[in-house]
Order: sequence, then C-alpha cells, then structure tokens
Amino acid sequence: MRLRPVLAALRRLYGKPEPPARTDPFQLILYENVAYLASDARRDEAFALLEKRAGVTPGKILAARPEVLREVAGRGILPAGTAEKLREIARIAVEEFGGDLAPVLRLPQEQAIRELKKFPSIGEPGAEKILLFAGARPILALDSNGLRVLLRLGFGREEKSYAKSYRSAQEAASRELPRSFDARIEAHLLLRRHGQELCKRTHPLCESCPLRPDCPYGRSLSSPVERA
Repeated sequence: MRLRPVLAALRRLYGKPEPPARTDPFQLILYENVAYLASDARRDEAFALLEKRAGVTPGKILAARPEVLREVAGRGILPAGTAEKLREIARIAVEEFGGDLAPVLRLPQEQAIRELKKFPSIGEPGAEKILLFAGARPILALDSNGLRVLLRLGFGREEKSYAKSYRSAQEAASRELPRSFDARIEAHLLLRRHGQELCKRTHPLCESCPLRPDCPYGRSLSSPVERA
C-alpha cells in the first residue's frame, strides 16, 4: 500500500482538514496540557476559556488567580494538578527561555527537541509536532492514533518499544510524502482523525473503513466467508 492513495481516501472520507488553530510554540504546549484526558472539543473549550479569563502568555498565566486556572483545567480530570502544570509551563518559559520560545525554533532539530522536552507532557513526538505546526521543521510528527493507523496499514514495524515503532512507521511514511509543511501537517491530521474515528485501538470499525480492502490488519479481521 502506498501512502498518497491512503491520504486521498481519508481526504474524501473526512474532507480536507483545517490548518492548526495555533502555531505559537508556547500556545501549543499549553494546548497539550490545558485539560487532562479531555476530548478535542473539551480541550478547545478549556483553551478558549484560558485565553479569555487569564491570557496565554507566560506572564499572564503566572499572574492568574489559582481559582481561574482550576476552572479552566476543570474541562478535564484532575483540575488541581493541571492548574499547577499550567503555572509550571509558564515558569519554565520565563526562567529557561526569557518568556520567548521563538529562538528555540531556530536551533538544530535535535537541540530544539531537547529544549521543548523540558516542558510537562512533551515527549519527542510532541516536540516534533510543535516544530511541525510552528513551521520550524517539516517532520512527519505522529500522535498515537496516527501511528496506529500507519502500523496497521503496513508502514514500519510494531516493535516492543513505542519509540522504535514510532521511528519505523515515521521513516517508512516520510519517504512517500513531499518534504513540505502542508503535506506533512495534512498527513498528521488525517491519520490522527482516522485513528480516533474508525481505526480505534479497541473495537476498530473496519467494516466502515474505505482502506480495508488493501489493509493487512483489516483483511486479517475478515471472516472466512469474506475472504473466499
């Protein structure tokens, strides 16, 4: 299976995805942390409330009243811990980066990733996504949903280590994409949505998936009658 026909099929199914709503690296970090274990809709609601009630710069978050941050974080679970995490993100931004993460985007890729990983909940895939969405590096960043889709389609190998599985799928898929921000952002968004809506971790809806005829995982779930 080739990746471009996969993405074309997903584009027909879901439509062309909207570009990322945020490109500022600090705001992207906030968005990842603003509502713990929340849906995209609840996370959007929390970020909008944070922007309205406190602001989304390091200084404004550090100056925000604790009850405001807890209200924002209440869109997810464990609001008290999440509120403290938002304050910690602002503290790191001020103390480590002078309140401005723009210079981080200009660092060599490996160094930029190390700097971004200083923030809570930002691992290597998350740091790569920030570099992609912020227009710093055209990396095919993947979340767990997108990674699952690629592995089931046969891009890369599922390894014992998540990091090795991630690199295997990322390298296999990247070879088939233009090295442009638009192409790789769209791939990230389409693969993520497919993993959320049909190619779920448990109980995937393979019978509704347009990729099933060519998908090794989908074919493996077919009944003997279907395979005949």
